Amino acid sequence: MKKKTSKHKKKRDKEDTEKEIFKYFKSNPAKKFSKKQIIKRFLKRHSQEDIHKAIAYLIDKGDIKIAAHGKLRLRGKHIRKSGGPLVEGIVDMTSSGAAFVICDDFENDIYIPFRQVNTAANKDRVRVRVYKRGGKRPEGEIVEVIKRAQDVFIGTVHLSDNFGFLVLDRKKLQEDIFIPPEKLNGAEDGKKAIVKVVDWTGKGKSPIGEVIELLGNSGDNDIEMTSILLENGFNIEFPEAVLAQANNLKVDIEAEVPNRIDLRDVTTFTIDPEDAKDFDDALSVRQLDNGNWEVGIHIADVTHYVEENSPLDKEAFHRATSVYLVDRVCPMLPEMLSNFICSLRPDEEKLTFSVIVEFDHRHEVREVTYGRTIIKSDKRFAYEDAQNVLDEGKGDYYEELKKLDDIAKHLRKKRFQHGAINFETTEVRFRLDENAKPIDLFIKVRKDAHLLIEDFMLLANNLVAKYVSNKVFKNKKVPFVYRVHDKPDMNKLLVFSNIARKFGYDTKFSREDDVAKTLNTLMVALGEKPEGDILKPLAIRSMAKAEYTTNNIGHYGLALKYYTHFTSPIRRYPDVMVHRVLQHCIDSELPKDTQDDLEEKCNHSSMMERSAMDAERASIKYKQVEYISEHLGEVFEGIISGVIPRGIFVEMIANKCEGYISKQDLGDEDFYFDENDLSLTGSDSHTQFQFGQKIHVQVVRTDIEKRTIDLMPVSAGS
Repeated sequence: MKKKTSKHKKKRDKEDTEKEIFKYFKSNPAKKFSKKQIIKRFLKRHSQEDIHKAIAYLIDKGDIKIAAHGKLRLRGKHIRKSGGPLVEGIVDMTSSGAAFVICDDFENDIYIPFRQVNTAANKDRVRVRVYKRGGKRPEGEIVEVIKRAQDVFIGTVHLSDNFGFLVLDRKKLQEDIFIPPEKLNGAEDGKKAIVKVVDWTGKGKSPIGEVIELLGNSGDNDIEMTSILLENGFNIEFPEAVLAQANNLKVDIEAEVPNRIDLRDVTTFTIDPEDAKDFDDALSVRQLDNGNWEVGIHIADVTHYVEENSPLDKEAFHRATSVYLVDRVCPMLPEMLSNFICSLRPDEEKLTFSVIVEFDHRHEVREVTYGRTIIKSDKRFAYEDAQNVLDEGKGDYYEELKKLDDIAKHLRKKRFQHGAINFETTEVRFRLDENAKPIDLFIKVRKDAHLLIEDFMLLANNLVAKYVSNKVFKNKKVPFVYRVHDKPDMNKLLVFSNIARKFGYDTKFSREDDVAKTLNTLMVALGEKPEGDILKPLAIRSMAKAEYTTNNIGHYGLALKYYTHFTSPIRRYPDVMVHRVLQHCIDSELPKDTQDDLEEKCNHSSMMERSAMDAERASIKYKQVEYISEHLGEVFEGIISGVIPRGIFVEMIANKCEGYISKQDLGDEDFYFDENDLSLTGSDSHTQFQFGQKIHVQVVRTDIEKRTIDLMPVSAGS
């Protein structure tokens, strides 16, 4: 009997050991432990032999696995059943291979350590198990990829004896893409190629890909611009079905006359950049019999041609926005639409969706009409041409331009009186030769002609949002796409205030109500001073980001309770959604899309907008590096625009190019980083490099592929 009891006891001890160890791993799903650590933890209650057997059993059963360096960790199949909450978000990869996941449920992004990223790639929608919620930032592990952001990548091919790898230009995947020999398709070692991932769960951790296009050598302008678009998730070519639909569209203006307001005889013109081709807005102006002035804000009627859920519509939604790189446009719609059928070109009859506003003699809005129209543009102004007419007081349509300018200035003044913030940032532009190589750069200057168009577009967006927000059908409010801008985080503004003080600007944000006034005062004080190029972008980054949503919280920066995007449907998909909802309201019916449907589309549009901005900034940086490569060895005056423990960033005043000086190049001594003072100070000489300080630098090295500029302080390099 004793023997039998002893066997049962041993069995229970063995099972208890297994259960306790397994429970411990489940309570620490993100951690790895050595066998020695497990033995030490459980040795007081269990024998070393039982612990070894329990570990072996759990490995054989598939509950735990041997990870890197022989350490043990919980298997992925148990992750969902343990740890913290599961949330969804978008991946933002870092150059180190770790990532952050942007999630609406968390104020701070969720940090994902390198080994917890698994097979996720940049901008993928993923499911994350959150383990750590305290401290400065939450941490977690990606347990599932819900939707891939892209499956096509660009990089450099490296060949081995019987296979190849694609090494990406940017760290958008943790692993290089494995290419089997039968899928190399003629790729050459060291040459650029585009690869499509065909299997994300191949042998090892590397995704498996197939070469779909051979590009050539790195450094070629077309290849680099293509790379920028692809790495930010934008398709280069339109699918055949989309192009076929665009090329087969029928344009019959006369058939639409009975259904629209005919404004072809009213003076109408467009004002756009000199090199623009997609003219999606026009203004008409005339004096009415009662002495008031009527201004028509006419927007290309894209939704007349782009049928909902058609191949064109689906591709436009996927892209969500046109992308404006330095030397090209990656359009949301095929050129047949964006540059021809929908573009409001001069002397051509066009279908438009319009907001027609009647102004009294004090330039106040008296009546507003919304509807589909037909127009014929009398002239295509470049901004510079329209500005010359205003400056000289004569020229084509001077009286009409002057009246529009007077009304616009009144609208602008009222907006700022109501608390709008006047953010005017520096925009770098390039003059390119026939090979798209930058030969000069300059700063874009916005004058009255630019502001005039902006003011009327803001007015139309505001009026449309207000009109739809007040509509109720069948006791239901109409779901709508708003462009919102949240109130500022006062803590972030406090940080900005401390930085501005280093430049000698005393900005105090004591109350939320004073923010707009304080920032506008600062913007005026900065004017065109060099430090303005540092402080203005920082001020914008200290504010909340504008985004699309169905939940209207108003637009803080514009001081508007109602705001949307209606005026650019050729290049922004949210405007397409707004046009459709507006027509439903005019027809006194509820839209087809529910609020949830629209919110999902809003989230996608906001994400793609951020991707487009990243691409546009990358193309500017590429051209800046290309430009400054012709000035190696030259000395420029700059301002220290960033300080980190490893070195400093300097923006050169003359060309707005930013370069980096490593700590080792600051001098032959140790430099200590002061986070509060944003400075590096020499241990021996006490030489200080502080944020905002002016400094002369020499251009010593550039890397066009990496888009980096290396500088030296003149005193250290002389």
